[in-house]
Amino acid sequence: MEVVKRGLLSILLLMVASWLLAACSQTGIYTKGYFHPGRYRSTIVAAPSTTAKKNANYYVVHKGDTLYSIAWQHGYDHRQLAYWNGIRPPYTIFPLQRIRVTPLPVAASRASPSSKKARKTYHPRVRPRPEPRHQPKNKSGNKLAWYWPTTGKLLSTFSRNDAGRKGVDIGGRFGQPVRAAAAGKVVYSGNGLRGYGNLIIVKHNEEFFSAYAHNKKNLVSENQNVKARQQIADMGNSGTDKVQLHFEIRRKGKPVNPLNYLPKHRN
Repeated sequence: MEVVKRGLLSILLLMVASWLLAACSQTGIYTKGYFHPGRYRSTIVAAPSTTAKKNANYYVVHKGDTLYSIAWQHGYDHRQLAYWNGIRPPYTIFPLQRIRVTPLPVAASRASPSSKKARKTYHPRVRPRPEPRHQPKNKSGNKLAWYWPTTGKLLSTFSRNDAGRKGVDIGGRFGQPVRAAAAGKVVYSGNGLRGYGNLIIVKHNEEFFSAYAHNKKNLVSENQNVKARQQIADMGNSGTDKVQLHFEIRRKGKPVNPLNYLPKHRN
């Protein structure tokens, strides 16, 4: 009789255990070690949660970002990003703010539901133009004079077809002076853009910007006005494997060949 009671008790316990396991599988709870034969743990943990995919249309602002650096990173004019996000001058943004970095979609057509017309895409008003043969002008109408940002051997030149060659690379010694290629205002000074190391972006006018990357140390801060040929950084190898300056010029957000603007003779 005692054996029968023990047998019934064992069957009852197995039934309860099976019911608990079934309930756990339905509620998103599982038991560690359940799939290991001969082993059983009673520790109950929450089932792993799935992380939502990032929305490629938006960028989440990090500490140190500026609208200019985000525009630079995504290859757009800062005014385009400002328009898409309803941001007005002086283009103040905040950490964790979502910034749209792709063109705005046009509202769906008002045609009947049976219409098979696809949604159209907004095309930015700011369109690239052929590079000028003359020196660009600033707001006052004076010509924007360009100077070489440093001296040294030209290691790499610009290429429209190579994403890694948006500017020129100039070799030199560690700590060598890096100078502003033209007068302007610093709109970014930091190291938040992947692949650039310590980076400085200078706004020369509403059309032209220049960038100075891989610096050992940035010597200027954001919103600081700089003169042409003023030292703004020490050359270094931050974000790269050799001492060099990566220098870019962008016109309305698009990379252009710096050699078309810099004087033929090094200064």
